[in-house]
This record gives sequence, C-alpha cells and structure tokens, in this order.
Amino acid sequence: MAKKFAYLFPGQGAQAPGMIKDVAENSASAMKVIDDVSALINVDMKKLMWESDAAELSRSDNSQIAITTASIAIMAALKDKGIEPSAAMGFSLGEFPALYAAGVLSFESVIKVVRQRGLIMQKVCEEIAKENEGHAPGMSAILGLQPEKVVEIANGIKDAYAANMNSVKQTVISGTFDALGQAEEAAKAAGARRAVRLAVAGPFHSPLMQKAADEFETVLKDVEFADPKIHLFSNVTGKEVTKGADAKSSAVLHLTHPVLWTDEEAVLANIISVEGGVESWSVIEPGPGKVLSGLWGQTEFGAALAASPINTNEAIAAL
Repeated sequence: MAKKFAYLFPGQGAQAPGMIKDVAENSASAMKVIDDVSALINVDMKKLMWESDAAELSRSDNSQIAITTASIAIMAALKDKGIEPSAAMGFSLGEFPALYAAGVLSFESVIKVVRQRGLIMQKVCEEIAKENEGHAPGMSAILGLQPEKVVEIANGIKDAYAANMNSVKQTVISGTFDALGQAEEAAKAAGARRAVRLAVAGPFHSPLMQKAADEFETVLKDVEFADPKIHLFSNVTGKEVTKGADAKSSAVLHLTHPVLWTDEEAVLANIISVEGGVESWSVIEPGPGKVLSGLWGQTEFGAALAASPINTNEAIAAL
C-alpha cells in the first residue's frame, strides 16, 4: 500500500534568512517556483529569502510571501519524488499553501492573494503601532496552563482574546498593551509557568484586526475557490473543509478569529486512524522551521506517529 502524507504548513514566524536555499539549488522544480513567484509579483524572491536580514524578513509584507514560496517550492521538490499530500492543514498563514495543496487556489491566485494579505497586514500593524506608540497591541504566549483556563482569563479582560490554541501546554493571547499585561499577570497567578510577550507586529487573530479583514475581503471578492481535492482543515472552525465557498469565507474570518490548531490536529488524527492507521501515513512539515512538528509531538497521538520537518535537501532525499 502506498504511503499517505499529511502536510502541515507553518505560519508567520517560521521564516529565516537563507531558508530552503539548498532545496532550490538541488531541485529545478523548486527553483522554478521561486522564479515564477518573482515574475508574478515583481519581487526578487531569491534576494528576499537568501540575502535579507532577520528584521527585514520578519515584516508581514516579506515573511508571508517568503514562507508561502518556500512551502510551495518544497512541495514541488516532493512531487518530483512522487510524494503528494492526501491531507493538508496550515497554521495561520500556512493555511494558504494548504489551500493550494488541496487544489482550492491556483498557483497564481495563492501567490497574489498572499502578497496582498501581507501588504495589508503590514500596513494595518504600522497604523496600530503609530496610534499606540510605546503601547502597541500584540500577542503573548501563555506556557504551562490549561487552554481552557487561558480562555477563561482572556474572556474576563477587556480587549484580550485567546488567539492561538497551539497545544495543551501553550495558548497565545492577542490584545491591547494593557490587556496583555493584565492577562499575563492573571495567568501567572493561576499557575502558568511563563508568559512570553511575542515579537509580532500586531494583535493577530483577534477582533483588533477587523480593518485588515475588511480590506482582505475586497481582495478575495473575485478570486475563485474550488472545492478541495484532498482532506483540508480550517483554523476558524477546527474542522474539515469540503466546500470552496466555506474556505473563502474562512480566509476572511481567519484574521479576526482564533487558530483552533489542536482541534484540527485531532480531526486529522481521527482520519489517519480510520484510513489505514499510523502504518499507512507520514506527517510532514514542508516549510521553514519545525514548530508544527513540535506541537504535533505534544499531542496524545504524536507518540505513535511523529511529524518531521522537511526543509532541507537532505530531509527530502531521506523520504
């Protein structure tokens, strides 16, 4: 029986200078993806991905297109080996290469959409920072406290929102500067091991990003979203997506709603169990970084089926 592959695509923050350079240098298909993206959006992606410093690459208008390009380039290299996904899910931004992997968005559409998404979010975050100089909204990771307790704390504080349900050990809160301070103190008082203010440009996945969502909805108005051809999952619902129309509406809600990652992981694990079990599947992270492989490892099913980051030529060759 042929092995089935579940692809986990990383989100913003996974970028790193020089990412996937060795993959592109050893795969003509991966290099073609990078060249095609450069031509589509008139940006030198090789220079952006391989010569930018960490600060430049971390901007939303740079990181989002770079991570998406890297993920799709790795997919192209894997396809040359006969490896294609039977399931796809992405964390935050990663949902867009997942939409491409599932056949919901065409190559041209996903690149143009992600480019606009990054530009919009960068602009809105700069506006937020200017309006709240020294006290800009943002995000904070709460470590070592049950997700349900973190949600309860956020719900009790004005302008604080549970944004990313990462794992049983980690939940991220978005909010205003003052709200995050209150939430961090309340979480530590409730037994959290740590509260870490994240180096992000804005309060992602919360109602504070509504302006960006409104602008992004206009971008998506005439973009075609086909029905997925493989198993596909939504950050917004935490469930499987079967209709392109639902994927399109979720792409807008995505900016203001929490990432229900643990729910998605559980749904994927159930599908794996029903469709052949762990012997029939591999879970891989085709993109920069290894965060999602780590989060998968924290689940109750991660011990039986480990996830592997796939972002070097060596890792691709080993599959």
